[in-house]
Amino acid sequence: MPKTNSNEIKTSADWNEPVIPRTLVVEDDPDQRQLICDALEVYFNDRNGAKVVGVSTGAQCLAQNLHEFDAILLDHQLPDVSGVHLLGQILEVRDIPIIFVTGNNSSATAAEAIRAGAQDYVIRLGDYLFALPVVVEKNIRLHRLKQENAQLQEKLKASLEEIQVKKAQLEESLLKLRRMAATDHLTGLANRRAFAEVLARCHNEATRYDFDLSCAMLDLDHYKALNDTLGHLIGDRILQAAAKVIRANLRGSDTAARYGGDEFVLLLPHTSVEMALNVAERIRQELALSTPAITRTAGVTLSIGISSLKSDHPASADALVSMADRALYVAKDRGKNCIVTFGEIGALSRPTST
Repeated sequence: MPKTNSNEIKTSADWNEPVIPRTLVVEDDPDQRQLICDALEVYFNDRNGAKVVGVSTGAQCLAQNLHEFDAILLDHQLPDVSGVHLLGQILEVRDIPIIFVTGNNSSATAAEAIRAGAQDYVIRLGDYLFALPVVVEKNIRLHRLKQENAQLQEKLKASLEEIQVKKAQLEESLLKLRRMAATDHLTGLANRRAFAEVLARCHNEATRYDFDLSCAMLDLDHYKALNDTLGHLIGDRILQAAAKVIRANLRGSDTAARYGGDEFVLLLPHTSVEMALNVAERIRQELALSTPAITRTAGVTLSIGISSLKSDHPASADALVSMADRALYVAKDRGKNCIVTFGEIGALSRPTST
């Protein structure tokens, strides 16, 4: 790939300024070489710093410090190498405008040179020497424009990549914030606000498409006494253990939330009250088995209330939760560590005892 010397790249502010070309002429015919060099020197003689160097072979060309030139005029055929081959060798060293100046007026040869990387192709006919300095100046300007455009493209690409990275970071941060805003920090379950959003959506879908939706309210038995006796750290571990057991027994479509304090709520789409009873019973049993290591005594138990759309026909999403809550309080009144469905109690008033 051609190498670019970034120090040589001009900015757009330089395009209106006179070009001061440093030109390397590679031509094996000494008369033609001298004519070309003279034409360039005469045209650019008033521009301080302009120079012309002439060589006769490919080897002499490559022996030059190519970074000291702004353009190279190249014959199509040299004694030691073809012009096209030499062009490739030059471009391996640096990216520089190369202009073929040759008596070969074959269109196929010109096309081959352009495809190989030549920037222009001038045929030695007529008054070409008068036009040649203008061609050199034009190609140097075009090359500088191409280099600046390449730089701008690289900067744009880098900026776009940076924007993409920042966008991804922002999206990740927003996702984390949304999760934090919707998650109970202690248990990792949904919080009450997030549960309310899921409840409204699931209730709308269930009523629209006529599938069942069950709700279960779960409350840790004697939690306040355990918290006061064993300390808040143990109390937190009990809540976390309950959340772990709940998660392990739910499907991906189910939702569990910490409803407040030591109370949890489950929302189970496409689930009848009988299926919800099975889920609740597994949770109740597994929590009792998993918590003795935490409490150093007996396992923690749960009181659970369950309601469902098909069984209890609540008038609203909030009514579905209220029915499960009422069933939970009946479970508490019945001695705790049990499961009660709203269907068992009908329209009983909510008990006041805890």
